[in-house]
Amino acid sequence: MEVNPEGLARFFELVLPHLNERQRRVLAGAAAELLGNKTVVAEAAGMSRNTVIKAEAEVTAGMEPQERQRPPGAGQKPITESQPGILEDLDLLVHPETRGDPTSLLRWTSKSTYKLADELVRQGYKVSADSVGRLLKRLGYSLQAPSKQKEGARHPDRDAQFRYLNKMAEDFLAQGEPAISVDTKKKELVGEFANKGREWQPKGEPDEVNVHDFIDKQLGRAVPYGVYDLANDEGWVSVGDSADTAEFAVNSVRAWWANMGAARFPAAKRLLITADAGGSNGYRLRAWKLHLAKLARIYSAGLRGFMAARQPVSASKGSP
Repeated sequence: MEVNPEGLARFFELVLPHLNERQRRVLAGAAAELLGNKTVVAEAAGMSRNTVIKAEAEVTAGMEPQERQRPPGAGQKPITESQPGILEDLDLLVHPETRGDPTSLLRWTSKSTYKLADELVRQGYKVSADSVGRLLKRLGYSLQAPSKQKEGARHPDRDAQFRYLNKMAEDFLAQGEPAISVDTKKKELVGEFANKGREWQPKGEPDEVNVHDFIDKQLGRAVPYGVYDLANDEGWVSVGDSADTAEFAVNSVRAWWANMGAARFPAAKRLLITADAGGSNGYRLRAWKLHLAKLARIYSAGLRGFMAARQPVSASKGSP
C-alpha cells in the first residue's frame, strides 16, 4: 500500500496526544499491520522501530480491551528488586553517622545523598542521589536541624532563679512600671555583599555584589541592639557602625526611653532590664555596670533631666 509519510505523521500528531500509552501502541501496531511498513509508522509516530514491532505483534495476536496500560511485568522494576541488597548496604553506610536513638522511627544522617550515591556506585550499584533520598525516607531517615537539648550540669537553683526573674517582671508590669529585655542582634556587613535568599529581577540581570566578604573599612559593620518592651509588645533597634560595646548597649536603652519608653510610661519610677549577661551586657563587664549607673542617675532625676541629657547613639564613642 502506498503511504504518504507527511500525511501519516500529521495524523499521529493530531491523534496521539489524546491517547494513553496502551492506546498509542494499539494504534501504531494496527497502522503497521495495515500498511505493512513498520519503519514508516515508527518515523511518523515518533516511536522506536522495536516498539512498533512489538505493538504490531500484540495487535496481530489479539488485544482485549482493558484498563491496564502496560502488560503484566512491563515497566521498570523498583530499584530494590533490580539491585538486591542496595537498601541494606545503604543503611550500613548511614548507620555509623546516625545520631539519636537507633530504635527511633525518625533517624537522621549528616551524610549527603550525593556522597552516599557515590559510595554505592563504587560498590557496584547504579543509583542517583535522588534515588538515595527516596531510599533514605523508606528507611526512616529525614533531614533535621540539630536540636539543643543537652544543657550539661544544672545548678540546683536554676529554676528558682528563673521563677524569681519572671515574678519580678510580672510585679513591674502589674505596677505599671517598664520592664524591657535587651540583646545584640546579628551583625551585618554594610555594602554590596551577597546574602541568602532570592528576589524577582529581569531574567539574566541579577544584582551584582562583591565576590569576597571582606569588611569595607569606610562603611564598617552594622551592629543592631534590640530593646523589647514586655508590656506593650514593642521593640526598638539601635544600629551602630563600629562595635558592640557596653556604652553602645546602654545608649540603646537611653534611645528607647527617649523615643518610646517615656511616652509609654510617663509615671514610671523604676526600670527593669533583663539581659543574657553576655557580650556588651555581660555580668562581669565593669563598663556595662558603670554606664548603667550613669543612666540610673539621669533616670532618677526625672524625665525632664533625662531628656536634657539625651545624646545621639554611638557604637563606640560618646558619653551617656
